[in-house]
Amino acid sequence: MPVQQLADRIILKHPKGSSAEILLYGATVISWKAADERHAGPFERLFVSSKASLDASKPVRGGIPIVFPCFGAPTHADHSRLSQHGFARSEAWEWDGTVMDNEAGVSVRLTLEPTPKIRAVYSKPFHLSYVVTLAEHQLSTDLHVKNTSTSTDYPPDILEFQALFHNYIRAPASEVLIHPLQNLKYLDKTDSVFQGLKTETRDGVDVRKMTDSVYEDAPQNYEVTWPGGGLALRSVNLKDVVTWNPQAEAGSKIGDMEEGGWERYVCLEPGFVRGFERLEPGRTWIGQQVLSVIHKERRMNL
Repeated sequence: MPVQQLADRIILKHPKGSSAEILLYGATVISWKAADERHAGPFERLFVSSKASLDASKPVRGGIPIVFPCFGAPTHADHSRLSQHGFARSEAWEWDGTVMDNEAGVSVRLTLEPTPKIRAVYSKPFHLSYVVTLAEHQLSTDLHVKNTSTSTDYPPDILEFQALFHNYIRAPASEVLIHPLQNLKYLDKTDSVFQGLKTETRDGVDVRKMTDSVYEDAPQNYEVTWPGGGLALRSVNLKDVVTWNPQAEAGSKIGDMEEGGWERYVCLEPGFVRGFERLEPGRTWIGQQVLSVIHKERRMNL
C-alpha cells in the first residue's frame, strides 16, 4: 500500500479506499476517510476547522492533536514553563519510516526528541515515538514515551507526564450520544467554582450545551453514535476520557474556529490526565487508541 511522503505531511492509502493524512508538524492526523455499509465510498471522519493553520504557525484546530506532557494549563513543577497542552502538538516531528505494510494495513512512525527550543522550557530527557496505523475500517494511534535518562543517575530522573489524544470526531453535535459513561466520576470544567467531582447520571452523554468534562477511571471502550453514523473507540493505558464541545457560548470566541464549527464535531479524548504517569529511567510507556467504523446504525442502552 502506498505511503506518500510530501514536504509537510505523510499520506496513507488503503487498497479498499480508506486514507489518512498526518502532518509532520505536531504529528497531527488531519484526515481519516473510511467507508461503512451505509455509504458508497470513504468519507471524512475527522473535523478540521476551515480556519485551522496548517503551516506550522500554531497547533491545528481539529484532527487528532497529541497532548504531552501536560493537559490543559500546567500544574506540575516540571511543566511550569510550558503552554497549555504541552509542546508535542506544536513541534516538527521526524519521519522514521514504514513499520508495517501488508493486506491488513499500513503503519508509519514519527519521532520527537528534545530540541534546543524544547530544552529552553522543559529539561526532562525523553523520546517520543508515534505510530499511526490505517486499516480498511480502523485508524490506530500509539504514543510511545521513553524516559531516556539512565539508571545510574542519582537521584533517578523520573519522568512524570500526562498524555491525551484530542480527537475531533466529525458528527452532528446536537445528535451525538456517547456510551458508556454512566455512574463515572467526572470533573466539570464548565463550573466557574469547583464543588467536587460529579457523578454522571445520563445513559447516553450528549454535548447539546457547552461541555468540558474529564471522566476518571473510565472503561476505555466507548461508542459515539448519531443518526446515520457512529464510531467505536478503544484505548489502552489511557484511564481517563474527556468530552468537549464549546458550543456557540465559547466556540464563537475561538479565533481559528470556523463559524458554526462547533455544530459539526464532538471531541472524545482518551488520556492519562487525572494525576501523572510516572516513568522510571530507561522505561517506556505506551498509550494506544483504536477508532473503528460502526457499520450499522444503533442506539445503545447500557
